[in-house]
Amino acid sequence: MCGIAGKVHVDPTRPVEGALLDRMCAALAHRGPDDQGTVRLGPAGLGHRRLSVLDLSSVAHQPMASADQRLWIVFNGEIYNFLGLRAELERAGHRFRSRSDTEVLLRLYETEGLGCLRRLRGMFAFAVWDARAHELVLVRDRLGVKPLFYHVGREGLTFASELKAVLQDPAVARVTAPAALDQYLTYQYVPAPHCVFRDVRKLPPGHWLRYRDGRVEIQRYWQLHYQPKRRAGTAAELRDVEHELRLRLEEAVRLRLVSDVPVGAFLSGGIDSGAVVAMMSRSLDQPVRTFSIAFDDERYDESAIARRVAERFGAQHTEFSVRPDVVDLLPALARHYDEPYADASAIPTYILAELARQQVTVVLNGDGGDECFAGYDRYRANQIAQALGPLAGVLGSAPARALVGALPHGHGTRDTRWRLKRFVEHLRASPVARNLAWLSQFDAGAKVGLYTEAFRREVAGPDAGEIVLAHQRGADAAAFLDRVLAADVATYLPDCLLVKVDMATMAHGLEARSPFLDHTLMEFAARLPAEVKLRRGRSKWILRRALRGILPREVLARPKMGFNPPVDVWLRGPLRDAAHELLAGPRARARGMFSPPAIARMLDQHERGRWNWHTQLWTLMMLELWLREYVDRAPTPASAVPPAGAQVPTPGPWEPATVGPRAARAH
Repeated sequence: MCGIAGKVHVDPTRPVEGALLDRMCAALAHRGPDDQGTVRLGPAGLGHRRLSVLDLSSVAHQPMASADQRLWIVFNGEIYNFLGLRAELERAGHRFRSRSDTEVLLRLYETEGLGCLRRLRGMFAFAVWDARAHELVLVRDRLGVKPLFYHVGREGLTFASELKAVLQDPAVARVTAPAALDQYLTYQYVPAPHCVFRDVRKLPPGHWLRYRDGRVEIQRYWQLHYQPKRRAGTAAELRDVEHELRLRLEEAVRLRLVSDVPVGAFLSGGIDSGAVVAMMSRSLDQPVRTFSIAFDDERYDESAIARRVAERFGAQHTEFSVRPDVVDLLPALARHYDEPYADASAIPTYILAELARQQVTVVLNGDGGDECFAGYDRYRANQIAQALGPLAGVLGSAPARALVGALPHGHGTRDTRWRLKRFVEHLRASPVARNLAWLSQFDAGAKVGLYTEAFRREVAGPDAGEIVLAHQRGADAAAFLDRVLAADVATYLPDCLLVKVDMATMAHGLEARSPFLDHTLMEFAARLPAEVKLRRGRSKWILRRALRGILPREVLARPKMGFNPPVDVWLRGPLRDAAHELLAGPRARARGMFSPPAIARMLDQHERGRWNWHTQLWTLMMLELWLREYVDRAPTPASAVPPAGAQVPTPGPWEPATVGPRAARAH
């Protein structure tokens, strides 16, 4: 696992500055704390920061060149089937200097060009410079596990694993993209290919980019297909599906255990991470090292069930506690995530990664299980709403909504009363509109009251919700559930969930691997009928059946809980002052983006328990922190353009105390 960076000039006589490559690599040092390498090749320059996982020797140093030095590669990720590919290349006469997957990838690319992509099983972002053709190729893995940002300007193309490294190039202006801010306020993240800065883009998952003579060509090389469907209607067919599912998952886990450094696993109380730990225990000849998070609020805490799973498989288990003093982490999160990012589960993920890194260098996790087997609550909620038929119109009527709205708010996002309020709020909408509403933090109607007139003019354009709807329409799927899954695989999975894990783990030089994101397993799951993924309101139905006798019954019977901390509770207590300073203080008001009465109303209603605005308030808080870090602190006035054209006060940014070491409890 590593960080990559580079630049190619349009002018073939203009060399890339070594100082620029060094700055870009320095910005990625956390991704690769073990080694740095740069090379300047005429108009091109490549940089690499290395986290040594496979072949720890200097022979695996990058940038790496082909024997004739025509091709140069910088690579971030892992090719899990590299040993089989290497054996095949050796039979064809190739000889290798290292034991790394990077060299295998380079030889395969040298032999097959971009056609080699269909052979790769793994997570990757890599760049190949062809010194003879003066051509740069950028590639991102099928699911978007590894990030890749790029900027194309008059001078040339700049790329890197993280935005902060691209911004080291003075040719890249820090001018915000108003449409991207509007998208962030809809989804809690900025979806690819967009970026929060106007002149930067993200290469979408499953795409490659070719740059030559100042021209850019981008093509998709992979897409998940949900047709044709596999038969799973009879008892015998179901048994076959369950058996194959177990075999595929076990293989995906086994491939991800190849490492020359210690390996562990993130373990929650859920099915997905439990399944991964179960399969790891079958393949390892030593106890699995597992790591979990505990919350003081028992409504959010899964640590007891995680311990139960760890005991079941004889794991060496470590548990970390997360408390409301995480307010200290917020500025650090804003810095690390580069773009505005508001999934609050980044907090426990960041802490978990920091502490797991003290024992291991690689962790496996259960990411992707929800997108494969329909695990999110909104899938169930939409199925229930559709099953209500004509009753949905009655229960979702204005009087019914008013009656439910008058119920006490309850405590926490797991509270039945709050979930009922969210459910009936959109009950009369179409399935498509309901799904989009449940995805959105601020929908079009909410933005009318939130945005000032000036900011509304800034962001005028297509509705941000069209991004998800376009992916649903373009899906190769007949069932509505499959179309929603396809859209989530294209948007929420790579742009939110995988960003969260990649940035949190790489901030501490920890490599995360996700067996459920093995593309062959995902292709298998996509072809299963929708009704075996979500059956009568039961999510992950087929996965639960396949894991009977493997995971404890209480794990298989539990509903999905998620990994979110009790932010709604914290915002009424230890985070209250921070919320008011960030959202209603003079710096935020001076930006002119949001209506002060709308902000005051959300804060008041949340604190009095009239409505749970925690996700919306958190989204706005993380945006304000990001603006202070990346706009207010911009290196030069020319590149510091605040959105909405507002005057921004000059006091120093909100910076709580430095975060100290955290305590761990071993079991």
